[in-house]
Amino acid sequence: MEALVCRKVGDPTLSDETSPITVSASHPIPSLNSPTAVRVRVRATSLNYANYLQILGKYQEKPPHPFIPGSDYSGIVESVGPSVSMFKIGDTVCSVAALGSFAQYIVVDETELFRVPDGCDLVAAAALPVAFGTSHVALVHRAQLTSAQVLLVLGAAGGVGLAAVQIGKVCGATVIAVARGAGKVQILKSLGVDHVVDSSIENVTESVKNFLKAKKLKGVDVLYDPVGGKLTKETMKLLNWGAHILVIGFASGEVPVIPANIALVKNWTVHGLYWGSYRIHRPGVLEDSMKELLSWLARGLIEIHISHSYNLSEAHFAFSAIKDRKAIGKVMIAFDDHKTVRSKL
Repeated sequence: MEALVCRKVGDPTLSDETSPITVSASHPIPSLNSPTAVRVRVRATSLNYANYLQILGKYQEKPPHPFIPGSDYSGIVESVGPSVSMFKIGDTVCSVAALGSFAQYIVVDETELFRVPDGCDLVAAAALPVAFGTSHVALVHRAQLTSAQVLLVLGAAGGVGLAAVQIGKVCGATVIAVARGAGKVQILKSLGVDHVVDSSIENVTESVKNFLKAKKLKGVDVLYDPVGGKLTKETMKLLNWGAHILVIGFASGEVPVIPANIALVKNWTVHGLYWGSYRIHRPGVLEDSMKELLSWLARGLIEIHISHSYNLSEAHFAFSAIKDRKAIGKVMIAFDDHKTVRSKL
């Protein structure tokens, strides 16, 4: 089978002999390793910023070399162990793998898979678990967002950001989004976001304050922050008493300081959200979250925006889209009848 193999630490955007990644055309197909194992023929797998950092050697989880990177993926059940009861050959499924999904086949235990409803696009389903799962657990489970609240999403045109604004709208909240560039603003407006701030040409706090005043709203109730840095510090000025701050990541490269004295006086709740650790500590939360998200996808309540899609041999282009922040939504590696798609925005 074809597989993307990382053989050393390095920059995966390089395409010459110094690249840490290579495509193996004859990698062994993984065997079923337990009675409840399932082998999935991968239809698509998504790239997340964590994949880029892991190959660079800058992620908290550092597998030994060589390894096949892993992420959220979708596919079709190709083979099942003798004790598998939840799936049969031909079922469409999605899941998340710490390693191994950047290949034509992957073997996992049946308990790790989610059934993709009929009618759902499999490439879209492969983009769902991490980005939408992170945002759903953060907004629905942790912050318990309601229709009476105002949600402010930073980095709103990235994978988790686009997921967050859509989940915010499904919850009925007033949604404010911050992004850079006209193309990103256009997509966010098409999703029904109540107010979009183009941070490349507007002052974020002033724009949000003007919107809140016009709508006779007091402030922001939930801050969704995958960016960090100065933007976090600025937008904390917009938060209501009793607000929730969701710490999702630090795309700016700078970890913000959230003053504990102000959090105390204003009764803020600060939530750290590492979605992957829920698989160990609260797997039931993830299962419920994924079932609801797949239901929403099947009913058309949410949509997956695929910014860039490549085949395995073009992986360095895919990582470049992540590195250079060209993506508006998700970057995918697709197999089978895949055709390369590159965003023009």
